[in-house]
Order: sequence, then structure tokens, then C-alpha cells
Amino acid sequence: MIHGIVIIHKEKGFTSHDVVAKLRGICGQKKIGHTGTLDPEATGVLPVCLGSGTRLCDMLTEKDKEYVAGLMLGVETDTQDLTGTVLSRHPVEVSQEQVREAVLSFQGSYRQVPPMYSALKVNGRKLYELAREGREVERRAREVQIEEIEILQMQLPAVRFRVVCSKGTYIRTLCADIGHRLGCGGAMESLLRTRVGKFSLKDALTLGQLQELKDQGRLPEAVAPVESVFEGCPVLHVRSDLERLLDNGNPLTVEQTAEKERYAPGRWVRVCRPDNRFAGIYAYDKNRDRYQPVKMFLEQDQVDIPYTSRSGIAGR
Repeated sequence: MIHGIVIIHKEKGFTSHDVVAKLRGICGQKKIGHTGTLDPEATGVLPVCLGSGTRLCDMLTEKDKEYVAGLMLGVETDTQDLTGTVLSRHPVEVSQEQVREAVLSFQGSYRQVPPMYSALKVNGRKLYELAREGREVERRAREVQIEEIEILQMQLPAVRFRVVCSKGTYIRTLCADIGHRLGCGGAMESLLRTRVGKFSLKDALTLGQLQELKDQGRLPEAVAPVESVFEGCPVLHVRSDLERLLDNGNPLTVEQTAEKERYAPGRWVRVCRPDNRFAGIYAYDKNRDRYQPVKMFLEQDQVDIPYTSRSGIAGR
């Protein structure tokens, strides 16, 4: 079994589940999970975790994301993008300066109401399932963070912008909210995800490219090791006579590490075996004066993937 992360450049027409299904065929294993959905018409970066890397899924969904979005002003749809049914059209009688001011006003925190066409669940039902039945339910606004937003191109009524945002931000809803603020409505025309955390579009491969590597016997070249996600964390090594503690996922005292180093309480550290193989993430607990396991990444059938401190895919 392969363990690590593959950065997929998702193409139009594929759901995130489609990508996982195709990867199971390419990689020949079932233990695969994606790190957050992309709409079928959206393209771009989709990290997919393999083997023990599936334990990273929740960690990667927490990372900030960068998108390039196309916004069409003057139209409102039921899905908040141009794939949906048009609900209304309005003349676009705003200036470029008014548009710029409205777009930039969303930088920072704002409360966003999730769209009905989303995978969020209410009483065990996904919102998009209810929407397809013609039902609309009340959704509670959630605070999201727009860390960066800039206009790349404007040819009204079309606007193209780049945005860096927190987990849980719907770019379709951001487009609709910009249109609402301008008084003419708006819907998302296109969406490209250019980055998830440290993984960017330059690291990504299409499913076709991945199949080519598989056919050439070079599939491991496309897999980033689990450890690469934590390359900013300091490293500790367990003492050679205490390696069994890692196998059981036990806490480690400072004296049980080769470095005998105390890092700031709560700071994540990479704990490795004496031979430098990555075992898991720990954090120092000051009250107990020991390192507590945060998440372990132990596999007996590990396919060896060389670790690189560069942000790109191993071997590329």
C-alpha cells in the first residue's frame, strides 16, 4: 500500500468522489480520501490522501485556500453560479470603482450563510438533496475569514478576482454577496482553486498524467510523504532503546528523546524513529512535562517515499 499525498489538478466534470474512485483504480488500493470537495464545474488543487495519509484529511481541510473566481454581475441563480436556474436579472449600472470598493470590503471576517446547494447536513440530510426537492431550510450564518482579496480583471459585468480564505468559505456565496451589496445581484461564472495550504497548482497532476506515471512504473514520484505536511515542525527522535513506545502511541518524556529538548507548550513536533523514519506528531504538555501524541502515522507496509524539505512533490 502507498502512504502519502497526491495533489490532483481536478478537471471540469469530475466530482471529488469521482477523483477518489479513479485513484483507487490507478493506485490499486481502497484506502484513499479527499480533503474537501470541489464543485464538479470547478477546477484546480485537490489534495488526496493515500494509506496512512488519510489521517491527514481533517488536518488539511483546516488549511487556508486560494482561488481565482469569475463573477458575473446582474444575474441571480438558485445555485449561486451560472450552472443553476436563473431567478432574476438586473441591469448593471455600477462603476468599476464601486465594484472595486464592494469586492475589497469583504476582506476580513464576515458572516456567511451557506448555500442550499451544498453538502452541509441538516437533520441528517444534505442541503443539496433538500434543494433538489424544492425545499429550502433556514441556515445559520457562519463566520469566515477573507484573508486576501484582489481584482485581477474587470470588464463589466464580468469580474475576475483572487481570494485567500479560511475553511468553510463558499466562493459561490461570496460572489452572490458581492452582487447583493452592489444591488444588481451576481453569480459565480468560474472557479479555479490554486492552493490548499502549502500545496499549489504547480504541484498538481491531472488524473491522465497520474495514469501515465503508473504505466511507466513511476507512480511513487507523484506521492508526497506524510511528513512533508509538517516540514515547519521541529524534529525529535525517540531513544533507540525505547522505539516500542512509538509502536504503542505512548507519550514521551523529554528524557526519552535523543535531543532532550523542551519546545513551547502545544507546539507540534515531528517524532521520528532512530533511523529517521517519521512516526507521528506530538505536542509538549508543560503540566505533565512530557510530549503527548497528537496523531500517529504508523504503517507496517510502508512504501518508502523519500522525504524532501521542498514544498513540491517528492521526486519532481
